[in-house]
Amino acid sequence: MSNSSNVKKVLIAGGGLGGMTAALSLLKRGIDVEVFEQASELKEVGAGLHVAPNAFRVLDEIGLAQEALKTACVAAGREVRLWNTGDTWPVFDLGVKSVEQYGFPYCTMYRPDLLAILVNGVRAIKPDAIHLKSSCQSFEQDTDGVTLHHNQGTARGDVLIGADGVHSKIRQGLFGNDSPIYSGLVAWRGLIPMDRLPEKMRRLVGTNWIGPGGHVVHYPVHGGKLMNLAAISEGNGDWQEESWNIPGSVEDCLALFPGWHDDLKLLIKSIDSPYKWALMIRPPMDRWSVGRVSLLGDACHATLPFLGQGAAMAMEDGFMLARALEVESNPITALKRYENARRDRTARIVNGSAGNTKRFHNPVLAEPETARAYVDREWAPDKIAERYEWIYTYDVTKALI
Repeated sequence: MSNSSNVKKVLIAGGGLGGMTAALSLLKRGIDVEVFEQASELKEVGAGLHVAPNAFRVLDEIGLAQEALKTACVAAGREVRLWNTGDTWPVFDLGVKSVEQYGFPYCTMYRPDLLAILVNGVRAIKPDAIHLKSSCQSFEQDTDGVTLHHNQGTARGDVLIGADGVHSKIRQGLFGNDSPIYSGLVAWRGLIPMDRLPEKMRRLVGTNWIGPGGHVVHYPVHGGKLMNLAAISEGNGDWQEESWNIPGSVEDCLALFPGWHDDLKLLIKSIDSPYKWALMIRPPMDRWSVGRVSLLGDACHATLPFLGQGAAMAMEDGFMLARALEVESNPITALKRYENARRDRTARIVNGSAGNTKRFHNPVLAEPETARAYVDREWAPDKIAERYEWIYTYDVTKALI
């Protein structure tokens, strides 16, 4: 694709899902990129993620849909289960219906699998686009461009994008230190080899266990070879460390879910080594861009993981950024158009995810009778449509910019 934009090179700080989606989307539009990643190898932290139809649309647009399906699990459905009785309510009948209704499948994926296909896509166009062991430190901009300083030297480009996560150095350089608020929640994550589980638990279904004081989500990834589990509990003393790779113990995790169903306990016991992290709340930012520098993904709209849309929003950001830089010749105006196109949608995701905390952990779930009435009401078809339809039907290729 030919490119007439005045932006010839974009510098991207961060080599995660959002940064790589932006890089590939830009390269496909004839805009040069350099990606600076502090890690010594490209590997995605975390374990699994939802690739809902709105996110799968992005993969399709950048030519990676078929590659993604090689390792993705196309969800047959999603369900809610009650913490102590195991009572089950189907929430979504997905599979073929997702394609019929939204145009694309609803998948679950192993994060390293998705990152790998994005990285391969970038390197297929520009083999030397990605710079590892390059920790971004600071930047300065002038009327002609941006200079990025990293531990390996400097780089010069027309635009700089901070895709460097919740602890973004680029955001700090633009707006100073942020002040996240502890949510009172601690999340535990782990991967379970599928062959450790009984046959009845090896289904291609996403399950959300809900109960007073906690909830647990699990779903298959990596071609069905692994089960990804994330368990969220209220409170863990004074421990408030925001990191995805702090090791915990199976015993400590189990202790947070006393009285929960045996199926759930079996899942937790099947994890070799769970990891934990404190969930922090960051209000949606009013502004992402200053001059030739902007942000995407968790750097500007980190969200609690209760709508399954964190990675999807970063991927949508990356694609929309490329659209803006392609159609608008002025880089400063292009970044403002990108930000304006994305700010309200991502803020709604952040607020909706926070709202699900009370829904998943409601005290009425403690007793079976009140719990059943509550689930029947809160997961009724009209309520589900209200919470999710606007997310899945969004078309990043046609949204106004």
